[in-house]
Amino acid sequence: MLGLWQSFPAMACQRGTQLPMISNDARLFLSVIVPAYNEESTLREVLVSVLRVPNLQEVIVVDDCSTDGTPAIAREFADRYPEVVKVIRHGKNSGKTAALKTGFSASSGEIVIVQDADLEYDPSEIEGVIDPIVRGKADVVFGSRFQVRRAARVLYFYHFLANQFLTFLSNLFTNLNLTDVETGYKAFRGEIIRKMILRSSGFGFEIEVTAKVSKLRCAIYEVPISYYGRTYDEGKKIGPMDGVAAIWYIVRYNVLTGLGASFTSLPELHKVRAATK
Repeated sequence: MLGLWQSFPAMACQRGTQLPMISNDARLFLSVIVPAYNEESTLREVLVSVLRVPNLQEVIVVDDCSTDGTPAIAREFADRYPEVVKVIRHGKNSGKTAALKTGFSASSGEIVIVQDADLEYDPSEIEGVIDPIVRGKADVVFGSRFQVRRAARVLYFYHFLANQFLTFLSNLFTNLNLTDVETGYKAFRGEIIRKMILRSSGFGFEIEVTAKVSKLRCAIYEVPISYYGRTYDEGKKIGPMDGVAAIWYIVRYNVLTGLGASFTSLPELHKVRAATK
């Protein structure tokens, strides 16, 4: 299937430059969910890059009640590409998990991936992240910043330690051997994520979704990705209390929440299973 894909032409991303042409390929199937809160400095570049991704069905920008120029930028792209770019605005700031929940419910693609609006993750790597799903090997793919390391900005050692601890603790409960549970790049077969019941808040999505796909016994893959992290001065939002909340979410969604309470109905996994034999 990958050989059928068509790439968009390279182009600059500054205001006023020509934006990419959208392919009319009949094999479109990918939904990209972009949660955004006060990301006016990076959202334009993110959307331009996402629009280059092959076999793109839709980009859903969920504006979590931004107070800067984020809504105007999102609307500009929606006006230019009304059949591809959709914008949903929250009436109040509700956090990343709420934004993702809104985006997932509005999606229709066979594959759904999360693309943060802050450029810490490079949209040009989306094709590589979803490749195990495209080839029928995976139900879910995590992009790992710590696997076979690619370009990665050197930043906070304490964040690294916290991530490693949370990954270890999550693995202890899920019996998975993930290397990066807190990665922002997570891709799913659409049926799985649209049927998942999400109840966490803030940045709890990463832990909750990992617990629930492990209960479902999905075929989960990791692929190496680049990471262009931001400092707090540059707009990084996650903080120490989010780490504390993650510990509670590990217990809540692995121990206190059963499979029946995790999905509206159980997605079928046999198609992927058959493809792996």
